[in-house]
Amino acid sequence: MENDVITIDVQKELISASGRMQLNISTVVPMGELVVLFGESGAGKTTLLRMIAGLTKPDKGFIKVGNSVWFDSKKGINKSPQERNIGFVFQDYALFPNMTIFGNVAYGQNRRDEALVNKLLAKFGLTEFAARKPDKLSGGQKQRVALARALARKPDFLLLDEPLSALDSSIRTSLQNEILKAHSITNATTLLVSHDLTEVFRLAQKVIKIENGKITGTGKPDDIFLNNSISGKVQITGNIVKIQKQDTFYLLTVVTGMNQIVKVTAFENEIHDLAEGDKIMVFSKAFNPLIMKVQN
Repeated sequence: MENDVITIDVQKELISASGRMQLNISTVVPMGELVVLFGESGAGKTTLLRMIAGLTKPDKGFIKVGNSVWFDSKKGINKSPQERNIGFVFQDYALFPNMTIFGNVAYGQNRRDEALVNKLLAKFGLTEFAARKPDKLSGGQKQRVALARALARKPDFLLLDEPLSALDSSIRTSLQNEILKAHSITNATTLLVSHDLTEVFRLAQKVIKIENGKITGTGKPDDIFLNNSISGKVQITGNIVKIQKQDTFYLLTVVTGMNQIVKVTAFENEIHDLAEGDKIMVFSKAFNPLIMKVQN
């Protein structure tokens, strides 16, 4: 239904590394879902996110959320970020260095709600750091603070601009779980910018693939990136992003270090100690794939 979707039809001229580029995006986003904007650096993902947030003005077009118009170049409508009720997590987290963690999370609330701040600190495991300053935290802890601060506004929309890009791969899995937690806490529509296929398969209900300023694919991760065939003879190391139970076996989706995707069948005795996020080695022996967990 029209009032259950975000309708986006915007254009903007950008200057990219290869010269001028026309960002031309027309899509519909279901409200309440976790959607990943996927593409290489410079494709236009972050600009699109900023236009939705009201931080960057499109050259023309419109953005409509349900029955509410956020931007319409023809009608001269351009709601401010404050009017759009969004929570935004930037790549560098944009925490205030002179504020405590409690103060950072509370900042931006329309009305001070200490109970909600304390609840969010607890949910993200930050209670013991409430009186500290951001420079005393690790990168993963700062990301949790940024997520908690975004949720403290009780947003209808949670916008995440590659929040894990600066973090080591060893802690990305746990923080991907934090993003899922953030999405579930409020049931807000979540838009995540990423160029990491592991994140896509772990997090996305829907993917919008963007290349050179244009959408080249929209749908579920499997529909966009897989041809539904299972790799046969393989010899790879990668991370499990999905484990699916079939009739008598399990289907593992694995993303390699080269951002390639393979699907592998396995039986219960082969995966009893495996979980999504684990690093594994898959190799073939007479056409039968063998799976071995890789110890970090």
